[in-house]
Amino acid sequence: MLEHSRIGTGQKEITDINVLCDECIRLAFHGLRAKDKSFNASFETHFDSTLPNIKVVPQDIGRVLLNIINNAFLAVSEKSKVERSKADVHYEPKVTIGTTSMGNMVEIKISDNGDGIPEHIKEKIFQPFFTTKPTGQGTGLGLSLSYDIVKAHGGELKVYSKMNEGSLFVINLPVEKTNFE
Repeated sequence: MLEHSRIGTGQKEITDINVLCDECIRLAFHGLRAKDKSFNASFETHFDSTLPNIKVVPQDIGRVLLNIINNAFLAVSEKSKVERSKADVHYEPKVTIGTTSMGNMVEIKISDNGDGIPEHIKEKIFQPFFTTKPTGQGTGLGLSLSYDIVKAHGGELKVYSKMNEGSLFVINLPVEKTNFE
């Protein structure tokens, strides 16, 4: 938590992405539990142990991860509230985060089993000020800023979604080679 609260230098630092992802999913989970005692979901982590440390601005990438993970937890929480009202539906809300070494890229996948993103909205989610949240609950800047931060790191942010099944956000970040490799 201290890492997320301290003011960053804005400088890229050698970072263990697995540790950052683990911190962010736990912070998001416990943050939502603190705000909403009825919130309940499970989360899984699948980290590639061969993942190289990469140069990123950890506070910025942490902000991206927290934003996407928070959105995922909110999506499964909303679906859970709807499903609880149905008699014999056994929905188990879950968010998963994983990493994979892709050679010259590090891939981070964040998925949820919420309701998914409607096709007509999917093309707008990275636009500034676009939100599906009720008035006063979202600025519509989270995914837009996340997209810009990932791009500024030379990476890519993509979304895949299927209605009634959930969403998958994929972040690809480059592995910078040092002069010693």
